[in-house]
Amino acid sequence: MKARFIPLFALFVIVTAGATELRPLPSPPIIGATSYLVIDARTGHEIAALEPDKAVAPASLTKLMTAYVIFKTLQEGQIQLSDEVTVSEKAWRAEGSRMFIEVGKRISVEDLLLGMIVQSGNDASIALAEYVAGTEAVFAEMMNQYSQSLGMLTSNWVNATGLPDENHYSTARDLAILARAIISEFPEYYQWYSVKDFTFNDIKQPNRNNLLWRDDSVDGMKTGHTDAAGYCLVSSAERDGMRVISVVLGTSSPKARIDGSQSLLNYAFRFFETRLLYKAGEEIATARIWKSANEVSPLGVLEDLYITVRRGAYDSLESVHNIPAVIEAPVAEGQPLAELNISLDGETLVREPLRALADNPAGSLWQRTVDSVSLWFE
Repeated sequence: MKARFIPLFALFVIVTAGATELRPLPSPPIIGATSYLVIDARTGHEIAALEPDKAVAPASLTKLMTAYVIFKTLQEGQIQLSDEVTVSEKAWRAEGSRMFIEVGKRISVEDLLLGMIVQSGNDASIALAEYVAGTEAVFAEMMNQYSQSLGMLTSNWVNATGLPDENHYSTARDLAILARAIISEFPEYYQWYSVKDFTFNDIKQPNRNNLLWRDDSVDGMKTGHTDAAGYCLVSSAERDGMRVISVVLGTSSPKARIDGSQSLLNYAFRFFETRLLYKAGEEIATARIWKSANEVSPLGVLEDLYITVRRGAYDSLESVHNIPAVIEAPVAEGQPLAELNISLDGETLVREPLRALADNPAGSLWQRTVDSVSLWFE
């Protein structure tokens, strides 16, 4: 952003980029879904939506939540990928899609995960749930606990498979939050969502996400279908460093969910972009620190700060640094001292604390005395 600075006392600084006339943004495609949501995976910015908070049956998209719990359990060292799980009769008798495990056989956690992720095996899902929690019902309690911790506030899980139950539901928004968490927290496991087929017990089954064959930028995630849920798909794609997540629920056919998801992904990449605003540790502004060893402290962000905007809008962003007139020492590195606001056409897009990039201890007795007197006149 090209910027000019307009100081206003010590309270704040306004940075304005050169304005560019923007063309009207086209409406998202109409895809015949009950609900959908498209977000940028890095920033969480909402790109397109249709009733994203409507509670619906999630079908086998449930297995994303099941996988998240398993991934967490692996991360915490409670189980290992090489652990062998004895298949129960309940798992063996599972209805719907299966990886065809046999009762009493011992199957590795890794194979069960692949059977659940690639083949959407209900039998694999139940076997994993029982191994981690003892029973599927207790595992569902774990699913709900993790769901709440992620901020998925309109979801309730009663099983690990997605088989129909009136108390088993989620939303496009919650599923987008979940997909984003899997991608960011477990990159080593996320790669399994791009596996196109998996062979177990001499039975080779393809991944049901046909976008993996249609679009090279797509590398996940999960399909789902029941009569109540319709045909659903959570998909994720990356192009030129930008990752987009699409959640499409309640379409009428496998083709409709694929075509609709493809249209939404194309819309997101065509009309939006994600840009780096500021690097971690980069000086964005300075603040006057009273009674301090150093007169000013550099301010910035501790992690790279990105923003998602419609294409062509980046040069029209406005940045406001709200810096209090009086900040007294001592200041600790990482301490929030001010606020950064990024807006477009009067709408706030980003609100982020500006933090001290270094310690600034209290000054000498002389410095503190001089500043104390000066503050009387502020």
